[in-house]
Amino acid sequence: MLKNIGFLGLGTVGRHMATNLLKGNYNLTVYDSNPEVVAELVKLGAKGAGTPREAAKGKDLVIHVRPEKERLRPDIYGPDGIFAGIDPGTILVDMGTHSLESTMEIAEEATKHRVVFLDAPVWGTKEHAANGLLTILAGGDPTLVARCRELFSFFGLNIIHVGNVGDGTRMKFVVNLVQAELMEALSESVVFGEKLGFGIDKILEVLDSGGVASPLFHANGRAIARGDFTRNLALKYVHEQLELVLEQAHQIGIDLPAAKVVCKNFEQGVKDGRGEEDFSAIVKVLRK
Repeated sequence: MLKNIGFLGLGTVGRHMATNLLKGNYNLTVYDSNPEVVAELVKLGAKGAGTPREAAKGKDLVIHVRPEKERLRPDIYGPDGIFAGIDPGTILVDMGTHSLESTMEIAEEATKHRVVFLDAPVWGTKEHAANGLLTILAGGDPTLVARCRELFSFFGLNIIHVGNVGDGTRMKFVVNLVQAELMEALSESVVFGEKLGFGIDKILEVLDSGGVASPLFHANGRAIARGDFTRNLALKYVHEQLELVLEQAHQIGIDLPAAKVVCKNFEQGVKDGRGEEDFSAIVKVLRK
């Protein structure tokens, strides 16, 4: 039975995932580079760890959820990293969004340490995480996915086995591409419609009524209308994810022209200082 859990990465999504695990009465040890958020989880019943090594030691399962550019290597490979403390036989679940090379490197290192590895990036926003509605794209042994399913169900509504190790990361590229381009399409339609003389509420009413209706358009469109760009999914992370998509596309020899344009717009949003805002803030770049 999986009972003692290490959890590393308490960002916008991770902190809610960890909170939901506490509701499942797991023995949870948490680590993050921000001690304040660790303290928040400790108040809720978690045990705080000072290093990734401490968080990983003596656990049945360890979850790591960090984006590619935030302390990935030292948190995993450093002298106080995960592999310095994790025990043979422990399940290591990588739920962050990384390059395929990073995912496969972690998998190879796990094998060297006789650690069981699952490639399982999560898809969703802060609200999805808080309400246990994330989608988990699992790549690895299906029996291992089944073993983890009960634990995952505390923060994930959809647990989809997509193939072997590495396939979770590959499928997340697909998701990230669609998600970013949908937000670009929504933002362009809002700006275009406003220039044609329509109010944003009327534009959204029409978009919601027909074949292009989507949950993303509905939720994020209303937030744009309110002028609420509170971080739900950070713009800077969507930009990083698009860069990974384009890197992978280049490696397999295909061109994604729309993705290149969208990536440049998100890059401009980061340059404008909007990286910590919600990714719907891309509309501000287009409204200039």
